Amino acid sequence: MKKPLQQSLITLPSFGWLTFFFLVPACIVYMFAFKRADITGAILPGWSLDSLKTLLDKQSLALTWRTLWLSLVTTAGGLCLAIPMSYYMATRTPSNQRRLVLFVMIPLWSSFIVRIFAWKIVLHPEGIVKMLLVTCGLSKPNTPLLYNDLAVLIVMIYSYFPFAVLPLYSAASKFDFSLFEAAMDLGATKRRSFFTVYLPAMIPAILTAGLMVLIPAAGAYVIPEVVGGSGSEMLGNTIARRIFLDRNLPVASALSLLLSLVVFIPAVIIALWHSGPQARGGENR
Repeated sequence: MKKPLQQSLITLPSFGWLTFFFLVPACIVYMFAFKRADITGAILPGWSLDSLKTLLDKQSLALTWRTLWLSLVTTAGGLCLAIPMSYYMATRTPSNQRRLVLFVMIPLWSSFIVRIFAWKIVLHPEGIVKMLLVTCGLSKPNTPLLYNDLAVLIVMIYSYFPFAVLPLYSAASKFDFSLFEAAMDLGATKRRSFFTVYLPAMIPAILTAGLMVLIPAAGAYVIPEVVGGSGSEMLGNTIARRIFLDRNLPVASALSLLLSLVVFIPAVIIALWHSGPQARGGENR
């Protein structure tokens, strides 16, 4: 009884902080989704489902689908780059591991806005990337590199790639690579050992890393605003426009509720997946 009480007291400040500064404000925002607003933005008395009904129109459904596929492709692209990168980092010497971690962290030390505008310069129609692609015959002079979904994906993968590398590297550094060597001694090739021994052990870390990328990618606002066009708008951009331009807080709250579900459902699935094997393992023991 003493140990659970001590654990509860230790977690109580964090729980109180999250409740007061996250759960309560979130509930207030979601509450406004059941309200109505007049043309001046003032909240009207009473309750209504009108704002929630707007989530079922064609524009909202298309916006939700665009947000989903952009964030999912960003997550998949980040993982495809982070998995081999984390494996390479974990198999280096300790000094080289520290250097590689430093190289991954260095971009995070600069301003996020500065990095996004740097990509805007890189992808500019008169930028060096466009000139090289045209010179190599890989692109036409009138092919745009900015203000489309491809530009948004490139910048999002670059921006959120470190969030996938760090948890994967943390798990890979604890992996027993003698199992990898044992599989090769038994006749497995290095590639087969990687896919049959290493990757299955990394599945929990891969799911965690995917969630670390999916959450900020689904709520992206600055990247689509700076390098994306009108056809690359995501839920975050629409929420901001409803608040600051349309002054329609109920619709913005309804869209925020939808965005929370987009992020919350995968998180719950991954949490249940994590607890399932652990619970079964405990029963087996």
